[in-house]
Amino acid sequence: MLVVHVHVHVRLGHVEAFKVATIENARQSRLEPGIARFDVIQQADDPTRFVLVEVYRTGDAPTVHKETAHYAKWRDTVAPMMASPRTSVKFANVFPDDSGW
Repeated sequence: MLVVHVHVHVRLGHVEAFKVATIENARQSRLEPGIARFDVIQQADDPTRFVLVEVYRTGDAPTVHKETAHYAKWRDTVAPMMASPRTSVKFANVFPDDSGW
């Protein structure tokens, strides 16, 4: 499993539109066979900051995900809403292992 945390800082006034677009992308992403989990979380003390928690079944699943129409739509829709470029951090899953999913 590959776990990716995508950190997004949204401009004031765009939080609700960002949430709508991002939730739709997450719903569609969860239907992809290479995605085990796709969560959208919002920072409690700063509602302009989000983390997308993406859990991929294989190392090439992120590339496949980025080739989907729903990802392209999300990327293009939210780009002008961001206060700064999004960043990501990749993690290797330790527990539970693949048999626990």
